[in-house]
Amino acid sequence: MSSDTTLREVLGRLGKAIEGLEAAAEARLEKQRDFSDVEAEAQRMGADRARLAQEIDKSEARAERLAEVNREVSRRLVTAMETIRAVLDR
Repeated sequence: MSSDTTLREVLGRLGKAIEGLEAAAEARLEKQRDFSDVEAEAQRMGADRARLAQEIDKSEARAERLAEVNREVSRRLVTAMETIRAVLDR
């Protein structure tokens, strides 16, 4: 009976060890899935960052063109005002 008890104990410990191994393997797989999700999210964020950088570049270029147009309009207004003053002063 002692050997039966010992065999049962060994089989019980073996069963628990297998359960622990299965749990560890499942946890490892879950971490791998999480890592894959994080990696995919990082790639999406990188793509978003590149798209946003392009939009910022376009916006900066447009702002510069608007500033140039604004300077030209201002110069023309000054010229027009000077012309009007010159006509009125005659």
